[in-house]
Amino acid sequence: MKKNVLIIVVIAIVALVGGLFFYKMGFNVGEDLKEKDNVSDVAQGESEKEVVEEKNIEIFNGNERPIAFMIDNNTNAQPQASLNSTYMVYEIIVEGNESRLMALFKGKDCDSVGPIRSSRHYFLDYAMENDAIYAHLGMSPQADEQMKTFKINNINGQAYDTGAARTATSLYWRATHKNAPHNAYTNIPSIKQIAKDKGYSLTTDQESVLNYVEEEVVLDGENAQVANTITIPYSSNHKVKYEYDEETGRYTRYSKGRLMKDEVTGEKVTTKNIIVTFAENYTLNDGENKGRQDVVTVGSLDGYYITNGKAIKIKCNKESRSAQTQYVDLEGNEIKVNDGNTWVNVCPIDANVTIAE
Repeated sequence: MKKNVLIIVVIAIVALVGGLFFYKMGFNVGEDLKEKDNVSDVAQGESEKEVVEEKNIEIFNGNERPIAFMIDNNTNAQPQASLNSTYMVYEIIVEGNESRLMALFKGKDCDSVGPIRSSRHYFLDYAMENDAIYAHLGMSPQADEQMKTFKINNINGQAYDTGAARTATSLYWRATHKNAPHNAYTNIPSIKQIAKDKGYSLTTDQESVLNYVEEEVVLDGENAQVANTITIPYSSNHKVKYEYDEETGRYTRYSKGRLMKDEVTGEKVTTKNIIVTFAENYTLNDGENKGRQDVVTVGSLDGYYITNGKAIKIKCNKESRSAQTQYVDLEGNEIKVNDGNTWVNVCPIDANVTIAE
């Protein structure tokens, strides 16, 4: 009897010791797995962080606030200064069958920008979606009213224009090689100085309107077409043309039958990406009979996205005047844009745009 009890006690002790051993082993294994999972999570986090850090979009980075300049596009204003240093340029119809440009710079200190012209109210829609300081030289009555309504951080060069040639202290000045009103210039350091004096923020946390990616964008599918030559007629006397250079992967720009050149560098004006937006425009009945236009920017507008020798049809969706435009393909996917500058051609809705091989 005693022998049986002793055997039972020994078995119990062995079972207890064995249980503790395997529990300890299981606990250690669990801890090891947990530690490995933590290491994996950390490694994954570091990998994701490295991917973000490695994504280097040169055309749009940092938190410096963009600056938008109203640029004269009359024949007598050409060539314009520093257009190749922009990250985006918007071209829109104005009165007199002309167009005007709004050139956006970020992280640049160009010493000459212009010629500068007066504001038109619908350009404000695109300045707002870029959170840009808006530099101009005068404005239409509509632009004046709406800059106040939307509280646009703007700089009117009329308050700083010397009307004379540039000096060491000039903030806005007149070039002597062009005739007024096509000869007013300023530069980015001057605008930053004025903006600082006005208390405007020089930084922003606004993300880019465009979805920049590093990998080369290849437009394909049934909707894609070869796009080596693009012609955009804004009016009977103003036509824009782009020619694709396969070696550089960029488009050379022509305006009014002329090759456009950068006044500062003498280089031809080129762009990596082109967006065409078809927008309704009509003449305002403002009592001044100057033919000023209004342009419908809000809504779901038809367009094209053109890059790397191909084009696709897109939708340009803008929910409000201050909202960022969403550029999506016909399946609703946001378009991907390669690093490089972009020209946005907001042209009349009935413009006979041609895209050819």
